This record gives sequence, structure tokens and C-alpha cells, in this order.
Amino acid sequence: MMHGVVCRVLILLFLLVCFLSILLAETVDGKNSDDIRCKCICPPYKNVSGKIYKQNVSLKDCNCLHVVVEMPVDGRDVEAYCLRCECKYEERSSGTIKATIIIYLSILGLLLLYMVYLTLLEPVLKRRLFGHSQLIQTDDDVGDQQPFANAHAVLSRSRSRSNVLDKVEHAQQRWKRQVQEQRKSVFDRHVVLS
Repeated sequence: MMHGVVCRVLILLFLLVCFLSILLAETVDGKNSDDIRCKCICPPYKNVSGKIYKQNVSLKDCNCLHVVVEMPVDGRDVEAYCLRCECKYEERSSGTIKATIIIYLSILGLLLLYMVYLTLLEPVLKRRLFGHSQLIQTDDDVGDQQPFANAHAVLSRSRSRSNVLDKVEHAQQRWKRQVQEQRKSVFDRHVVLS
């Protein structure tokens, strides 16, 4: 009973966290300046080593001339240098990333809480709830009836075990006979065919 209540509470907490993280993702209006960027990868050119340049610019300005602020080459080599660079426009949603991280962390937190409940609280609660009823039950059974009840339980278990063993042994014998008959028929057919 207590286990079901804890599961319901954990499910409700999870749904609440999911709802809040979705709201958080949708409340981020417009693009944050960190959400859009242009990344230019320029390989080595003459005596200039390769380098990666990043700038927060719009899609139409995503080229070497707008991203590489301090041009490492002279005026004549700028065009050749920029032709070698590969520029890509990148866009991301920081609100969705935040919501996803919140959901993952909440799931992890809920699982840890549940683990703490299972390892620490549940045994204590079981002792509190069922400890008194077990004491009362053992006090009632202390009379002369208990040895006979235990003997009856042992006898009924041994009878059921012997019945099960007899059934298993009977099935095993039947299976062995069937295998022997199949072998015999296969060998007889083999002799006839030869």
C-alpha cells in the first residue's frame, strides 16, 4: 500500500518537472546571441597556420570576410585565403537544451530518492506496520497446537514433493521409451533403405 503511494508521488513529481521544463523551453523568446553563430575553419595558408574562427553573425553574413576579424594575410592574399576557408552557420536552442538537462536530472533525482526509500525507509516502515501483528500472531500460536501444525505442514510438503517426483520420474521414463522407439524405427528404415 505504501509502495503504491510512493510510486504515485514520484510519477506526479516527474510529470510536474516535465511540464515546468517544457514551459521553460517555450518562454525563451527569440534567439539568444549564443544560439546563432558562424564558424569558419581555415586551413594553413603559406606561413599562416590553420585556425577556427567563430562570430555571432546572421546567416547572410556567414562568410570569411565577416567572421575573420583580424585577417592574418595581406590585401592581395585575402581572397585566396577566404576561398580556402569553410564557413558554416550553426543554430541551436538553449531553451530546449536546458529543458532536456532538467528532465534528465529530475529523472536521476527521482530514481535516487526511490532508491533511498527502498533501502532505508521501507524496512523501517515494514517493521513498524507488520512487527506488532507478527508479535500478536506468535503469542496466539504458542499453545499445544503449534507442534502439530508444523508436523502437518512438513508431512503435506513431503507428500507433495513425492507426488511431484513421481510425476517427473514417470515423464522421464515415458520420454526414454519414446526415444528408444524412435531410434529403433530410424535404424529399421536405414536397414531397409540400404
